[in-house]
Amino acid sequence: MNYDLECFSQCLREARTAKSLSQRDLSKLAGVPQSHISKIESNQVDLRLSSLIAIANALDLELALVPRQAMPAIQSITRQAASQSLHVPSRHQPLSEPRPAYSLDDEDEP
Repeated sequence: MNYDLECFSQCLREARTAKSLSQRDLSKLAGVPQSHISKIESNQVDLRLSSLIAIANALDLELALVPRQAMPAIQSITRQAASQSLHVPSRHQPLSEPRPAYSLDDEDEP
């Protein structure tokens, strides 16, 4: 089977740079050689599960097998969490109350 691992490579690179880590820093944290991280990020090597787990742990990421039917909900939650972590309110903006990541259809809007 031919799997497209480019999306994993890109996500790992973005997670590393978001944490301001160099490949060498990530290598030390994950216990994976820097040259292997370089090959993973440039999609030049088939990513082993053990390497993926080590790198994900070093980047404070979790791996999970999710049923396809649940993916839209997971993607929505992930996008919201990512946008909240990127949004840093200024001194002049009041902090809003936290909102749930999702709501059930029968819940009333506030």
